Amino acid sequence: MNDQLKQTLKLLPSLPGCYIYYNKEGEVIYVGKAKVLKRRVLSYFNRKHHDSVKVQVLVSQIERLEYIITNTEVEALILESHLIKKHKPRYNILLKDDKKYPYFLITDEDFPRISIVRKKNMNPEKGKYYGPYTDIRAMHATLDFLKKIFPLKQCKSPKFKDRPCLYYHIGRCLAPCQKLVTSEEYKAIVAQAELFLSGKQSELMKQLQEQMQKYSESEQFEKAAKLRDSYLDLKKTLEKQKVVYENTKLNEDIISLLADDGIFAIVILMIREGRLIDKKDFVYEVENEDRKEFFATFFKEYYSTLTLGYPDRIVSNELEAIGEKPLYEEWLEILAQKKVRISYGKSAQGKELQALADKNAKVVLDNAKLTKMSKIRDDFNEIGSYLAEKLQLKNFPHRIECYDISHIQGTNTVASMVTFINGLSKKSEYKKFKIKTTEGKPDDFLSMKEVLTRRLEHLGEKNWDKPDLMIIDGGKGQLSSVMEIIHQLGVNDIDVVSLAKRNEEVFLPEKSDPVILPRNSSALFLFQRIRDEAHRFAITYHRKLRSKSMTNKINGT
Repeated sequence: MNDQLKQTLKLLPSLPGCYIYYNKEGEVIYVGKAKVLKRRVLSYFNRKHHDSVKVQVLVSQIERLEYIITNTEVEALILESHLIKKHKPRYNILLKDDKKYPYFLITDEDFPRISIVRKKNMNPEKGKYYGPYTDIRAMHATLDFLKKIFPLKQCKSPKFKDRPCLYYHIGRCLAPCQKLVTSEEYKAIVAQAELFLSGKQSELMKQLQEQMQKYSESEQFEKAAKLRDSYLDLKKTLEKQKVVYENTKLNEDIISLLADDGIFAIVILMIREGRLIDKKDFVYEVENEDRKEFFATFFKEYYSTLTLGYPDRIVSNELEAIGEKPLYEEWLEILAQKKVRISYGKSAQGKELQALADKNAKVVLDNAKLTKMSKIRDDFNEIGSYLAEKLQLKNFPHRIECYDISHIQGTNTVASMVTFINGLSKKSEYKKFKIKTTEGKPDDFLSMKEVLTRRLEHLGEKNWDKPDLMIIDGGKGQLSSVMEIIHQLGVNDIDVVSLAKRNEEVFLPEKSDPVILPRNSSALFLFQRIRDEAHRFAITYHRKLRSKSMTNKINGT
């Protein structure tokens, strides 16, 4: 830690705000918010042993710190979101760009149109945005339905000077360009379309009924008939929507998050006026990210980009882990311009709706896993062939195992073994070892010797298939020590390499110079992923044993 950073840490205030970490190149690498800046920032530097690999690497790269004081924590939350979008720091969780998700736009013109747009930076001067949406096919079907029910203008400029176009003749436009509809009538239809997109179907149906009655009373039977057709079409559509609760005032978003093998699947069920009106699903591939931090990032990004149609309540059991309920409710109130409550789904109704969201999320996750497996399987033939050639392997690396040692000054020493088959983690074949030979005296070489001996003794047994390639975390010296063990055990048909974390160099047995895999190559990414997974698995097991030891000491056992 340099002197400038030490001085900045001493001057940290006990106030809310945002902190910004820079590396030696002057690049912003992390942005965070805090209720108390001093307490939060010092927590990064006071921990001798971070459980998260990501935090360890982050702290090692911090060269400079800046902070911005805010009046309240909710202001810090808003500022944090802005700074992350501006700088895109590498150690913040950065989700899929929201410009990929389309919105409905009701244009700000004398006679507005409805269209689908894909804009990252939405300009309020262009009109009102509704979204984002994740199913573009369903969105186009909805747009077609909207144009049928609400015959708004479809052309930017008139096609003819003195007569309406075909859209008017087929009932899809009221021809405002030829002054065949008054401004007041047109604005009323625009307002009805806005009610539909906001999920306020009951209010919309009531307005249509009242308008039909007025047309009938004034003997405008043709207009009344067209409105009746729209009313019946809308009623038929609403009847298809599942009624999930008898209370027609129920307006909620139910959120489910399921994760497996680096895939995070999120589903949002939108319930408006007691009806399930829409489902939005999002899939992200994020390796070894903290679930709580990931969900908090998604939650903030999704609701900060939501335009109109905020629910009265947001239900998710994931929100309980985040905490800070009053803070997020205050933040949502600023965004939505109304009270939005947060619920953890503990009631009978909440549990039922959460279960429904979870079912949908499982389908999304399963489909994403199948897609990922298919892609990796296709790509792995090329990656495996590249590794076999580049690393001079005897075997094609179908089954790769990686080992890692974890301890604190020699206490509770453990080891992990993770298994990847054809590029995919096989968690059912992960193994963990409690080291017996080095307790109280740290010795990674002896620990690794015990692990490899115990592992290789099981060769040929059920659930202990022989690996094609073993990866050891460490440099040339660590690999040489491991090879002594391998030779002592008489094993000569398994490839062994080591991966040095400092420069991501791959060392081969009996070779002086390391192999440098291209920095952005899929092969290096696979090795890093396997190494980090072994480290994560070892730390998790070590933390569990350490916690158990502390409990036993407290209880005097």
